[in-house]
Amino acid sequence: MPFFDLQSKLGIDIDKWLLLQSGKQVHHEAGRCHAFEKEWVECSHGIGKIRAVKECKLEYEDFMECMHRTKTLQRLKAIKEQMQKLEKEGKYKAPDFSQDKNTP
Repeated sequence: MPFFDLQSKLGIDIDKWLLLQSGKQVHHEAGRCHAFEKEWVECSHGIGKIRAVKECKLEYEDFMECMHRTKTLQRLKAIKEQMQKLEKEGKYKAPDFSQDKNTP
């Protein structure tokens, strides 16, 4: 954290996108992935980058998954592809939600 926040004082917004989840939030609530980021920072604090990459890999992966949802999207894509495959084979028929009895 800088001693003087010159960007705020001068009204410059160059690297605000680099702020972590623990930065200022809109309604002063913790960010969505704040807990995962906190675990990663606590794990990697003071051990150096090389050791942190090896020792804190799980915490970092959890944090990145929370931020980007890549594993979740891959899983949903696989489920959709399997559903389409079963529909082509005639083994599955999606419910018709236009009828009241099938309304979720």
